[in-house]
Amino acid sequence: MLTNNLIELNSNENSLGMANSAKQAVIDSLNIGFRYPDEQRAALISRIADINGVTENQISLGCGSSENIRTVVQMLKNKALREGKNFQIVVPHPTFAYAELYATSINVPVVKVPLTPESYSLNLQKMQKVADDFDGISLFYLCNPNNPTATITDTNTLKEWVGVAPDNHYFLLDEAYSEYVTDSSFESGVAWIREEYSENIVVVRTFSKLCALAGMRIGYAVASPQMTAKLEAFISIDNTNLSGAVAAMATLNDDAFLALSLRTANQSRQMVEQTLDELGLRYLPSQASFIFHEIKGDVQIYIDRMREHGIAVGREFAPITGFNRLTLGRPDEMVVFVEVLKSFREKGWV
Repeated sequence: MLTNNLIELNSNENSLGMANSAKQAVIDSLNIGFRYPDEQRAALISRIADINGVTENQISLGCGSSENIRTVVQMLKNKALREGKNFQIVVPHPTFAYAELYATSINVPVVKVPLTPESYSLNLQKMQKVADDFDGISLFYLCNPNNPTATITDTNTLKEWVGVAPDNHYFLLDEAYSEYVTDSSFESGVAWIREEYSENIVVVRTFSKLCALAGMRIGYAVASPQMTAKLEAFISIDNTNLSGAVAAMATLNDDAFLALSLRTANQSRQMVEQTLDELGLRYLPSQASFIFHEIKGDVQIYIDRMREHGIAVGREFAPITGFNRLTLGRPDEMVVFVEVLKSFREKGWV
């Protein structure tokens, strides 16, 4: 069954759509579209700093958090070159790939450490050993909650590791999905930055998920003032567009929309988890806007069949097999997904 109205549950976008307040803010800004957005950019930095309990000189805006990830890689590569040291990036496998892609493009070696069997958790002990055995600077890219698993890393274990790490070990904590976390044990790396627990932490966040502004390309990094200054040297000048700045500010001030966005994701998650339980399909405990769940049968065939039924689901994430990543769309979209998934079970496909 082909359809022109494809339900896109494959890219972790927020299909709730932009807040009406954000749309209106963009419309209202059109009359000053010929001006540089210095004032709006400064206001957004101030608001982000206030929300995170840090100073404005601890915030670095990015063209999406992807730019913030790139600046960390480039800054440390440059540092290693200046000091005549080796540099590597250590990443869990699988995870969000941008740190790896940026590193590869500038010939920085990337060491992939597979997730633990069964639980698919970050293998922090093996990641640490990779760095301990390396003569040079190591950057750990840690997506928390991780993508594609939607699971969080144990806070106490991670914090203890960061606290005793040597000066040549750096931590890039990607918290793109932190607003969705319901586990009370989770603690953001921003808290550790406020505590001056370590100078070697950078936390990146995005407006693409809960705020539903993926197309506006707004993200940011939080770090110590000293680290932020180093990162800013590698940020594109005037990287924030007017529409993105005002849309982000409006969304941050729209408590009703943010609550709706979170409530919608939770409702969709509950709906999908109930169906997966009914079908006996395993899934990892989701702390994000997507679910990583089991598929019985060939995953690529499942992906193709879903698309034939008007639904785009996530790709496979090697080396994990037999699982698929599903974005949590609006509840009405998940109703359609659930119906199709149940029909696949009736046909013996899943």
